[in-house]
Amino acid sequence: MIDLPAAFDLFADRMVRVIYFDMQRYFVAAGLFTIALLVFRSWAQRKRIQNRRAARKDYTREIASSLRTSFIFALTTFLTLALREVGLVKLKIETFTIVTVAWQLALMIVAHDAYFYWMHRALHHKRLFRATHLHHHKSRTPTPWTAYSFSSWEAVTEALFIPLFMLATSTMGFAMTGLAVFLFLWHMIVRNVIGHLGVELYPAGWVDNRWVGWWNTTTHHDLHHSSGNTNFGLYFTWWDRWMGTEHPRYREEFRKVTARTRKAMREGERKPEGGTAPA
Repeated sequence: MIDLPAAFDLFADRMVRVIYFDMQRYFVAAGLFTIALLVFRSWAQRKRIQNRRAARKDYTREIASSLRTSFIFALTTFLTLALREVGLVKLKIETFTIVTVAWQLALMIVAHDAYFYWMHRALHHKRLFRATHLHHHKSRTPTPWTAYSFSSWEAVTEALFIPLFMLATSTMGFAMTGLAVFLFLWHMIVRNVIGHLGVELYPAGWVDNRWVGWWNTTTHHDLHHSSGNTNFGLYFTWWDRWMGTEHPRYREEFRKVTARTRKAMREGERKPEGGTAPA
C-alpha cells in the first residue's frame, strides 16, 4: 500500500528543489547581465539596438510572468524525472565521458533550435497568437528579464521539448547524461537572455563571417520583437535562411549598431530630438 503522506512529502521536496533550480537560472543569468549593462553603461549605450526604452511596468510584468514560467518548467522537469522512474526515459548520472557529454550537448542544442523555430512560427499563426504568444510580444523593447516572460500556454509548449527529446533519445536506445542536460539548461537561459538584452554583444563583422555568421545575435531576435513575423530562430539563423523568414535588413541593422563610436554617439546627442527608433 502506498504511504500517501510520505509520497506527498517526497513530491513536495523534489518540486521545491526543481522550482528553485529553474528560478535560480533565470535570476542569475538575467541579474548578472543586468549588472553588466549597468557597470558598462557607456558601452551599452553605444550598442543599444532601439531608441525606445522599456518602462517599469514592463519589468514588473516580465519578472512576474517569468516566475510563473519557472513553475511550469519545474512541472515538466518533474515529469521527465517521473518518466525516468518508470523506465521510459534513460538518464546517466554517474558514468560518462567528456566526449559523450560534448556530442550530446551539441545534439540537444541543434534539436532544440529546430523545435523552437517551428513551435515559434506556429504560435504566430493568427488563431494561436493572441492566446499563446501575445504576452511575450508585449515586450516590444526586450530586456534581460524578458527571457521567460511567457503566457502559461507558451510556457507549456516551450517546456515540452525536454521530455519529448528525452523520450525520443531513450526510444532510439541511448541514454542522455545528466551533465549534458544540466549544461543545456544553462546554455538555454544564457542564450535566451542574450537574445533579449536590447544591446548587441557581438563584434562588428560577425554577420559577414562565414564561420560564425549563422550564430544568432541580439539584433536578430530584437528585430523579431520590433517587427513581428521574421527571425523566428533561437540559437542559429539556419532555419530563417532556409525558410525565407529572416528580416531583410538584419545585416544592415547589425552593421549599423556595431559601427557606432563614442564620437558618433556624442554627435547624436547634440542633434535635436525627434528621430525615430530603428525598425
